[in-house]
Amino acid sequence: MNVLVINGPNLNLLGRRDPAIYGSETLDEIMTDLDKFLTEKGCEAEFFQSNHEGAIIDRIHAAIGTADGIIVNAGAYTHYSYAIRDAIEAVGIPTVEVHLSDIHSREPFRAVSVIEPVCIAQVSALGRQSYFVGAEILLAKLQNND
Repeated sequence: MNVLVINGPNLNLLGRRDPAIYGSETLDEIMTDLDKFLTEKGCEAEFFQSNHEGAIIDRIHAAIGTADGIIVNAGAYTHYSYAIRDAIEAVGIPTVEVHLSDIHSREPFRAVSVIEPVCIAQVSALGRQSYFVGAEILLAKLQNND
């Protein structure tokens, strides 16, 4: 199985951006551990991060025929990017939305995810573990569809 992990805007600043909310680990540290986790599960993983909405959409489109599933932390785009939502829906690849923080208990605008309705699950509030729980959900879905 091939899993694409997409990280959106400002996630490249993990470790320095508001550690009280996002933790002190860098994105590279979390993704390295996630790569090991997915490899142990028999998956190949590809990782992509961009601060640009169009680049994220292009990468989702490019996943057609190459990725069996997607894990996405769209960052702030979660709350207003109907374009990313439409891309996820259009490619038809099972996608899990993840967030480090509890988006439902922060500022009111963060409580709404426009991409959640086109994802198979949303995982938030678990810090770095959100990625691993999201991966477990995605892999279970992919294995049940075989």
